[in-house]
Parts: sequence; structure tokens; C-alpha cells
Amino acid sequence: MRKIDYLVVHCSATVEGKHFTAEDIDRWHKQRGWSGIGYHYVILLDGTVQEGRPEAKIGAHVKGYNKNSIGVCYIGGLSKDKAPKDTRTPAQKAALEQLLIDLKDKYPNAEIRGHRDFSKDLNGNGVIEPFEFSKACPSYNAYQEYKDLCS
Repeated sequence: MRKIDYLVVHCSATVEGKHFTAEDIDRWHKQRGWSGIGYHYVILLDGTVQEGRPEAKIGAHVKGYNKNSIGVCYIGGLSKDKAPKDTRTPAQKAALEQLLIDLKDKYPNAEIRGHRDFSKDLNGNGVIEPFEFSKACPSYNAYQEYKDLCS
């Protein structure tokens, strides 16, 4: 079993309200030359949790951290004008939180982070600030939202 240090929340960077599935993401990632979907789980608009890559297999979702993380992606993350936006439906919020609770039970030492939390600390002050985000993903502060799950 892999040692899991992080549960990383992502968005699919698709426009709010547009239905996509793990199969769509698998196809997109293969088109990029990857072996298949990089995320371990995908949360659909209706809250359905689909499996992507098996947990035992190293993901392809956060460069430099794939070996010791599980990637969870919700469909959405962009407004209708394609700006970063927390587009999670109530069903997605509930399903994502429950999935993270279940994963924390399985990997109790894992920290929950958003993809953007793995950006570089450009000014070296020990804090990754919004202006330093290399990506807006997951379009909300996952670390802050789920920090109670980590205690």
C-alpha cells in the first residue's frame, strides 16, 4: 500500500452546469499523452462519485506529489465566462465532504489540500498567497474548508 500524505482536491476546469464524467476526463488525459485519468475520484454534478485511477496506482494530478497523494476532482470550477469560480452543487459539496471523511478514515495522517496549495512560495515568506497560485484549482480554499476534518 502506498503511503498517502495528501488528499488533493481539484476541479475539472469546466464551465458551471456542464455535465462531464470520469470517462470524459480519461479521454482528455489520454489526448494529452497520459496513460489515462490522473485523478482517483471524480464528483459529478449530481454528487455521484466515480472512480478514476485505482488508489493503489500513482496518480497524475500534482507534479512532484503524485507518489504520496490521492487526487479528487469535482466537475466544474469555471463560471460561464470561464473565470475561476466555486461552482460546486450542494450534492457535490456533500459527496466531496463524505469522500474526504472516508479517505481520512483510511489515511488518517493525510492532509487535505487544494491543487493550488502546491504552488511555489515565490516571495519566500512561508505562505502561499493568492498572487502566487500557479492555478486557481479547485477555485475555492479547500484547505480552509476541510481543516476541521484534519484535526
